[in-house]
Amino acid sequence: MARVNDKVIAMHDIPSYVLCRRAFDTDKLVKDFPPRLQDRNKQIVYRLACPPGCRHGGQLMFSRWRKMPLPRTVPAGGRQTKFEAREDVFGYEPLPDGNSKVEWYLNFADSHLFCAYGGPLFAQDEMQVAEHPALGSLREALVRSDLKPLTTEDNQPTPVLVKGVERRCAIATEPNANEGRLLGLYGNHFARASPDAIERATRPIHPPTLSNLIAMAAPSYGQRAYSLEEIEYILATAFTGFTATRFESAPENSSTSAEVVVHTGFWGCGAFGGNRVLMTLLQLLAAGLSQIDHLVFHTHLPAGSAAFQQAREILHDDIFRQGHPVEVASLLKQIQEMRFQWGVSDGN
Repeated sequence: MARVNDKVIAMHDIPSYVLCRRAFDTDKLVKDFPPRLQDRNKQIVYRLACPPGCRHGGQLMFSRWRKMPLPRTVPAGGRQTKFEAREDVFGYEPLPDGNSKVEWYLNFADSHLFCAYGGPLFAQDEMQVAEHPALGSLREALVRSDLKPLTTEDNQPTPVLVKGVERRCAIATEPNANEGRLLGLYGNHFARASPDAIERATRPIHPPTLSNLIAMAAPSYGQRAYSLEEIEYILATAFTGFTATRFESAPENSSTSAEVVVHTGFWGCGAFGGNRVLMTLLQLLAAGLSQIDHLVFHTHLPAGSAAFQQAREILHDDIFRQGHPVEVASLLKQIQEMRFQWGVSDGN
């Protein structure tokens, strides 16, 4: 296991973990690097979200981060992250005017950032790019630049943050026979849907809203019980991504952070076959270690809510009820001894 710190990384130390950081004028980015969409249905979505002659506003900030060392201990008290479960999916609802919170949404990334955005697949990553089409242009710009569009490198996590990207449409993916979505649009069903069904499912957003995203790649396709190394890797990935949001959320020219809210879900538990309870538990732990203010976990269905509750009970009963700090190394060993088992890919 990697050597760990005695305390949480301070705000003034976080920038030392930045691998690269670059601002892009969104309108110029889209014009100079139009997305490459091979799938017919994704072309329909793009036409509705970005009709000819439209302008893309603002500036998006791209940053990529090297792995941060975990704290040595989980403190017994002090600042606590609020955990909230919602039985829904990401809504990207804009905050009311004057609200000082900064909200971030996870991208369940591949190690190659947004690599499948133009093809027929439509899992969480590809869905997010379809609704935030400038992300496709960002991918095209990165592969033609000196920046690496990678969320892992040399077997180490390098999460990517994208701040201020326009959400230009919302795509309904739930089954609706009346609108031509008998089996919904998630995964492989998207490419098989009729053009009419895609048009009915796509709602342009006028004016576009802005989203902030954390792209992290989870380990994939493991077998049997999780190893200690896999558990440490997952925790370090989430800790790095969540901690980076504290810096990227800080007001300009300020050493303090705004209130940070991270929205997540069953990261790595679809195509990658991750264990829902373990992946939830490690994200909850990472949120507390990184000292973000609020973690919103979108469970989608009752079965997801049950997995979230099980993970939260493990965290509460085995960590937060103790009246003394807990060594992170001992805690990870304790989690490994629970023998969480890898699942199987959902095929999407």
